[in-house]
Amino acid sequence: MSFLPISLEEMKKLGWEQPDFVFVIGDAYVDHTSFGPAIISRVLESHGYKVAIISQPDWKDEKSVAIFGRPRLGFLVSAGNMDSMVNHYTVSKKRRSTDAYTPGGVIGKRPDYATVVYCNLIKRTFKDCPILIGGIEASLRRLAHYDYWSNKLKKSVLVDSGADILMYGMGERAVVEIADALDSGLDVRDITFVDGTVYKAKDTESVYGGIVLPDYPSMLDDKLNYAKSFFIQYQNTDPFTAKPLIEQYGNKQYIIQNPPAKPLTIQEMDDVYELPYMRTYHPVYEKDGGIPAISEIKFSLTSNRGCFGGCSFCALTFHQGRIIQCRSHESLIKEAELMIQDSDFKGYIHDVGGPTANFRYPACEKQLKYGACKGKQCLFPKVCENMKVDHTDYIELLRKLRKLPKVKKVFIRSGIRFDYVLADKSDLFLKELCEHHISGQLRVAPEHVADPVLSMMGKPKNDIYQKFVERFNRMNKKIGKEQYLVPYLMSSHPGSGMKEAVCLAEHIRDLGYMPEQVQDFYPTPSTISTCMYYTGVDPRTMEKVYVPHNPHEKAMQRALIQYRKPENYDLVKEALIKAGRTDLIGFDEKCLIRPRKMNNKENVRNDKATKSGKKKQSDYQKGNEKQNRISKDKNYSKKESNTTKKSIRKTHKKKK
Repeated sequence: MSFLPISLEEMKKLGWEQPDFVFVIGDAYVDHTSFGPAIISRVLESHGYKVAIISQPDWKDEKSVAIFGRPRLGFLVSAGNMDSMVNHYTVSKKRRSTDAYTPGGVIGKRPDYATVVYCNLIKRTFKDCPILIGGIEASLRRLAHYDYWSNKLKKSVLVDSGADILMYGMGERAVVEIADALDSGLDVRDITFVDGTVYKAKDTESVYGGIVLPDYPSMLDDKLNYAKSFFIQYQNTDPFTAKPLIEQYGNKQYIIQNPPAKPLTIQEMDDVYELPYMRTYHPVYEKDGGIPAISEIKFSLTSNRGCFGGCSFCALTFHQGRIIQCRSHESLIKEAELMIQDSDFKGYIHDVGGPTANFRYPACEKQLKYGACKGKQCLFPKVCENMKVDHTDYIELLRKLRKLPKVKKVFIRSGIRFDYVLADKSDLFLKELCEHHISGQLRVAPEHVADPVLSMMGKPKNDIYQKFVERFNRMNKKIGKEQYLVPYLMSSHPGSGMKEAVCLAEHIRDLGYMPEQVQDFYPTPSTISTCMYYTGVDPRTMEKVYVPHNPHEKAMQRALIQYRKPENYDLVKEALIKAGRTDLIGFDEKCLIRPRKMNNKENVRNDKATKSGKKKQSDYQKGNEKQNRISKDKNYSKKESNTTKKSIRKTHKKKK
């Protein structure tokens, strides 16, 4: 086994005269199954194609994409594991200080809108060479889309990049079919028949049964046309029922989206994940400090793909689809045994999961034959009566992994769907989860507590989450453990006004702890929530939705979640006044903040009071923060685990 070549010298050592494909990527080269370019490259290699890698080329220098010369069949281009704009900017559009996918975490090694920039660079250097684009950035920008960073509706990335074919979704089937077509001598402009691809056309005569979307000029003129277009796209993300989609940009300029590729079988998933990956970054990066992102995934196992959760703010429906695809136990155990042999392995498997860890089957039997339902969700607004709720296969897998030699603990970190757990009539999975797969705390994602906001999010009602909390606490009491839920919460999502934001703050007050991190809603391409943000309507119903656009209002909603922080006092006070909730300013135990006079001495006293608050809440927060620091330690040592438990016990004694 060896890495794929990243230099001319490495290519010559392999005895190649010319690569079949040159893969230009925005990340450092990491040959691991958590990195899309690694999977695509190894899949092509397994079919006999030679792939060379150009990682993070200098986009100001045309020679940077010419180090291997002209590839025999074409260029592949991916911005990397993240959309380049999400990689570069926070939700407040401030430049990030680090890049986990770059050597040493250095920022600035890739351009904004990397897919477009790389393709234009290649076009200037190799004018008539086929260019195939893919990855999360291209996949979610495949048709006209709202771009948060420029605050405008952008064209399909195929138009702006000048690429020939876009592969959306995971891409293994599509890239092999395209490679075989090119290898047979077919012109890239004639490869219009591959599922999971988007291509350019001068007319629509060869498109059968296609759906014509509102054209780009009409969407620019009226945002409601974009909402209509987006919902048609949303209804055509299933590989069994989707129709071709047609989007017009002008006279004789069309973008055609073929239906998604069919899901991989268990055997096909196993084959993909058992290819000869090196499972780490290329050694050339060692001198620069390595690639930070590897630490999160090196000792984790990907057991499934897809998600039928259907959260409005998540793009998985557009990228991986709603039908669950999974690997066999044998394949996962084989990979775990490889991890155990790594000299850095300390006995802890950090995760066994995927987009949702506890999904191991399609939602119901009919999905693999007829596809996912167009008109309804599997879990929202309530669990479908036809859903197959069964954790037995996942439980069996986890038990097998726990029994492996040198494995001390198997964690579940990629998140569980709590409403799915609640729908399971058996408590066996919850029991095993609490006994073996968490350490002190379990992170879950209720996201909010106000039902109107949850409805916009596509999440279950708050009472469902509260039932899960009760069940979780009851289970821990039964098995004699002190373990706690840490909820992920989101501010400023469409549908959230100041009233709902205050409701969330009151919930946090009653929990007795303040989140260390708050997630502001981030409008990324190709989500229902982003469509709401841009258009002001829910594309599913075309009804108006309140959207907090004003940065100051968003800051107030965020501050309410962390109302105990002294630096948030003025924002919290302003928010409470605006919401008509001045009853929460005072000395009562239900108040969020205390009043203060506008003189220096009084400010000092009240700042101290705000910092200390009630002793119960302060002590709980300290214990929680200590617990968070300990649980983040990657080694999960026994000594630190015991410290976590002692900290929690101490906190609760103080509360009593």
